[in-house]
Amino acid sequence: MKFNFFKPGIFLIVCFLFLSASTSAQTDVTNLRNSQLAFTRVAQAYSKYNDTIRKLFTSKALSYPPKDIYIREFKSQNEMELWARESPADQYKLIKIYRVCALSGILGPKRFEGDRQVPEGSYFIEDFNPQSDFFLSMLINYPNYSDVILGDKKKPGGDIYIHGGCVTVGCVPMTDEQIQELYVVCLNSKLNGQNYIPINIYPTRFNKKGLDYLGKAYQTEQEKQKFWVNLKAGYDYFETYKKLMPVMYTPDGKYVF
Repeated sequence: MKFNFFKPGIFLIVCFLFLSASTSAQTDVTNLRNSQLAFTRVAQAYSKYNDTIRKLFTSKALSYPPKDIYIREFKSQNEMELWARESPADQYKLIKIYRVCALSGILGPKRFEGDRQVPEGSYFIEDFNPQSDFFLSMLINYPNYSDVILGDKKKPGGDIYIHGGCVTVGCVPMTDEQIQELYVVCLNSKLNGQNYIPINIYPTRFNKKGLDYLGKAYQTEQEKQKFWVNLKAGYDYFETYKKLMPVMYTPDGKYVF
């Protein structure tokens, strides 16, 4: 019996669809790059910081523009870490620690509009704003599924950005110099194919010192304690393996790591 798996018509259609998708994706990248660099602030940030960032990556034996970056913020320490790796098989390497120059609210997740809280949990960068009132800004995809389930059902809040300006009512502010550098890194990674740049926001580092502080300062706040125990599982995994677990949720809003 003879089997003939080659069907010229189907083969041509598949090739056409593949090429069309590739061309469309490349067009989207080109349009994003051109639209961003058309703004003076972005163009100046590229001119001023791109070579500096390239040297940082080269010093870590990583290619630039980056292929895969990851951001962690620790509210209690006012620190934001930039990590990168070459491929999903590799471990992330720490590139730089930035200073978060102001903090709104107290430790704990954001649960409703107007609470002035900085969110806590697993997010990704959703958009780039070159015309921000706070120099440059990057939108975080708050509220995520967990926030929708555990927060106010009608008004959980939104419009949470990493931005310049050093003022905040629930966002993540940096100096104008730092936001330029981080904006260029993240935009380059987006242009290089990373559609979703993950960012995890924690109340503190979940080491002994951080856990002791949370246990003493928030010992009567059981809901926060349970939420932090849930977040700590993802934190511990990254600390051990320098890799990220896929973000999944239970129906009641808990993260599954």
